[in-house]
Amino acid sequence: MFESLTERLNQVFQQLRGKGYLTEEDVRGGLRQIRLALLAADVHYQAVRDLLTQVETEATGKRVLESLSPGQQLLAVVRESMVRLMGEERKPLRLTGRPAVVLLVGPAGGGKTTTAGKLAKHLQSRGKKVLLVCADPYRPAAADQLSAAADRVGVDFASAAADPLGQTKQAIRETQRSLHEVLIVDTPGVPPGETPEPLLGDLVQETHCSDVVLVLDALVGQEAAGIAEKFLPLGVTGVVLSKLDGDARGGAALSLPMRTQRPIVFVGTGERPEDLEPFHPERMADRILGLGDLQGLAEQLQEAGVKQVDQARVRQGALTLDDFLEQLQAMNQAGPISQFLSRIPGVKQQDVDDPEIEDELKRARAVIQSMTLEERRKPNIIGASRKRRIARGSGTTVQEVNRLLSQYEEARRLARTVGRQRTPPGMGNLGSR
Repeated sequence: MFESLTERLNQVFQQLRGKGYLTEEDVRGGLRQIRLALLAADVHYQAVRDLLTQVETEATGKRVLESLSPGQQLLAVVRESMVRLMGEERKPLRLTGRPAVVLLVGPAGGGKTTTAGKLAKHLQSRGKKVLLVCADPYRPAAADQLSAAADRVGVDFASAAADPLGQTKQAIRETQRSLHEVLIVDTPGVPPGETPEPLLGDLVQETHCSDVVLVLDALVGQEAAGIAEKFLPLGVTGVVLSKLDGDARGGAALSLPMRTQRPIVFVGTGERPEDLEPFHPERMADRILGLGDLQGLAEQLQEAGVKQVDQARVRQGALTLDDFLEQLQAMNQAGPISQFLSRIPGVKQQDVDDPEIEDELKRARAVIQSMTLEERRKPNIIGASRKRRIARGSGTTVQEVNRLLSQYEEARRLARTVGRQRTPPGMGNLGSR
């Protein structure tokens, strides 16, 4: 995500880092380039103006001009201003009441139904009992699509398509007996630019919902703010940006919070039910500026079941190929490796999207799975004949088997070296990739 904007901003900061000190003219020249990069990324001009006003106020003071590393200090100032622009801190759903009623509203085609399934998956993984309700009487097969999403994530479903208001209220009453804690309501889509119909206002009023969540397609850029303004009278409490993984510019993420005065609560980052992330302004600013998101990476690895290897074994150099295989399989189940790698500072999007990375990991799994249990635990016993057998069994070559074993030995030495350092969950395993 944000490849275009990140690349242009990196070029600006790279030029400024090469100078031993910065004059006010250097700073203002850099800010002009940042302004052009943001406008080209479809960030709303008011958001650009507010951001650069904040940056210029701080950047032309002593903090940057008299710093020993002025380029880095300017980058820090821009980061802080971006964080403030996007809301400063994480804003979760309120989820008040029993059940907590969450209404999803938004333009047609914005991704409400898909988001409903993802949100149900997210809440379920945190111990909530969720009911998905279709209150869309207009779109053909809307109930079927939401029912399929409910089946896919393993939550309950109810249709209120025949009588959206009456049947939704009935579902709320029934959840008090069925002990559902959260009821997520998928509502009719509104043609872009049009005012929401009275049904949506009635649903908001009659269901006494705790959250009215506006779902917008990130790919529409700064136009998202104009679309959002049509829905604000409904009492919108937060925004979900869908399809953010396909947004190379970042205009919506940087424009919406300032224009709507509503927080972004989640972002959609892929097609799988698990691809819904809480929105953290500071982490998003880091990713836009090419600084990575190691904290988010650690959390993603942990949620994916990538376990942290016992540090005592790391220090002893006792990691086995079984450990390696376990981590590879957990990451494979969690989704594309590109989602993990894109959070690492300095890794470019075009590099993580390389299909050869996925193919290499598949071959590595096949090689290890073709080994006996003894060979995985004692790789030093693998001689020439065993390598030929492993290569035949995995559909690879002896050279690929040799390469994997060499990488394993190097990773084991590296893990032993860094094992004495404190690392976040899952991060201790990165050396073995």
